[in-house]
Amino acid sequence: MSPDAMADKRGRIVASVAATAIALACGSNYVYSAWAPQFAERLGLSATESNLIGLFGNLGMYTMGVPIGMFIDNGGPRPAVLAGSVLLAVGYFPLHRAYDSASGPVPLLCFFSYLSGLGGCMAFAAAVKTSALNWPQDRGTATAFPLAAFGLSAFFFSLLGGMLFPGDPSSFLLLLGVGTCGMTLVGFFFLKVYPHQHSSYHALQSGDGEEDDAEDLVPDRPARLRRTSSKELKARRANGNDIEPGTSESASHTTTITSTDTTASTAATTTISTTASPNPYTPASVGEAAASRREDPDETTPIFPSPRDSSEDLVADSIIDLDRSHRVDIRGLKLLTNFEFWQLFLIMAILAGVGLMTINNIGNNAKALWKKYDDSVSSEFLVSRQQMHVSILSVCSFLGRLSSGVGSDFLVKRLHASRVWCLVLATVIFFCAQVCALNIENPHLLGFVSSLSGLGYGFLFGVFPSIIAETFGIRGLSQNWGFITLAPVVSSNVFNIFYGQTYDAHTVKRPSGEMMCMDGLECYKSAYWMTFCSCVVGLGASLWTIRHQHVRHKKELSKGDEED
Repeated sequence: MSPDAMADKRGRIVASVAATAIALACGSNYVYSAWAPQFAERLGLSATESNLIGLFGNLGMYTMGVPIGMFIDNGGPRPAVLAGSVLLAVGYFPLHRAYDSASGPVPLLCFFSYLSGLGGCMAFAAAVKTSALNWPQDRGTATAFPLAAFGLSAFFFSLLGGMLFPGDPSSFLLLLGVGTCGMTLVGFFFLKVYPHQHSSYHALQSGDGEEDDAEDLVPDRPARLRRTSSKELKARRANGNDIEPGTSESASHTTTITSTDTTASTAATTTISTTASPNPYTPASVGEAAASRREDPDETTPIFPSPRDSSEDLVADSIIDLDRSHRVDIRGLKLLTNFEFWQLFLIMAILAGVGLMTINNIGNNAKALWKKYDDSVSSEFLVSRQQMHVSILSVCSFLGRLSSGVGSDFLVKRLHASRVWCLVLATVIFFCAQVCALNIENPHLLGFVSSLSGLGYGFLFGVFPSIIAETFGIRGLSQNWGFITLAPVVSSNVFNIFYGQTYDAHTVKRPSGEMMCMDGLECYKSAYWMTFCSCVVGLGASLWTIRHQHVRHKKELSKGDEED
């Protein structure tokens, strides 16, 4: 390996470490429950108002995925990281000041919470895209690191806050401001897209038996697919028709997916430049696509290669498999009229809403149970319990993401079953969490609620992007995922506000002015009855979707047999 190649490889490794550190700073919205109860108590906020502040942080993560992706595609990842760093600081420092001054209008607090979510979304999207571009041959592994770090962000900050500032919400908010801004800002200087060496190619035989200049796109793969000859490329470049790497003359539509989650699954940035192909069973490709694969990627290179104009006598990339995700292309208005889309939208809305209600309120659960179990517990002790449950949620969400990814592949490849069975499992896990939440009065056992909720949430977002790709096609994945992630925006609003109203109904104002609920489980039990019933609906919807997919698959097989 040449010295330049070695230097580039070291640079890519450093960039991956930077991307992981940036992602670790970007999931801080999920640590909200660790400081929200004390924040609301000091400012005299109701549970509903506190939930609104947390909800706006989630909105910042979910609502701006597509515009942020376009910004990254046009300007590269680094400006997005810098902008995200600024927004994280602008979001958290005013919240810290509001706590210290014990005052602040709720709409303004919601706005700053939204900025913190938006900043995390921007920096995270840039980190994932950089990792994917730097390691095109190991994209899954490369993006797994920032995705995992994002899921562990709440655990990281809860652990750090508990060690450095036990029982001090003011210092913890300052830690969030300095930590998130500082980590993304330092990562900015090391986050860069580096050129890489491409694998060798093997020539294909032309139709007349002579060896063609066209080369197979994937080494050691027997696919009988052709590329534009080098002579054609040279002639085209001589005519001034060369294009920038990662772009296309015929690309007519660019869309971007940003998955946060949460822990979101599903939380990766994927850019797809697409042009409608006359035959979805033979994705089109042009010489520019072949040429761009030999060029070094830059910061505006799409993560996935682009299907190109089919008007030229060229055929598809051999890396395109002939599974359903590459045979179908459902998006836009066609997606909104698709029955399966609304089935999956309903499942996402129900399960994500159920999970986010507990994620945003596990701190209130702990506070209510402990105040009834032992009224003498100190504020510092309550903060430590809240941080512990946030950490449990974070770690279990991470484990759920890993398990659903491996498990869904096992279902499809070994058992030839639908990935939607992972959603059934997620629903069952959520169902168990709601049963625990409805019955646990001893705060020592509340860990069952936080662990099961985190595990179910991880299962949900770990497998959902793959389901969307398989159902509606890989080429429209970005915009389709953007539509799906609107589901938690709707449902989390309903669930969190209902929880807040339920909690407020049992809250009394003490002579000191402190708002407190001393009823233990009754403070929030009604909210979990609603999520319990929602899980039953979600389970039915998941099984219904599996049945619908089975019927559709049988029809596709019958249609294929008739065509043969």
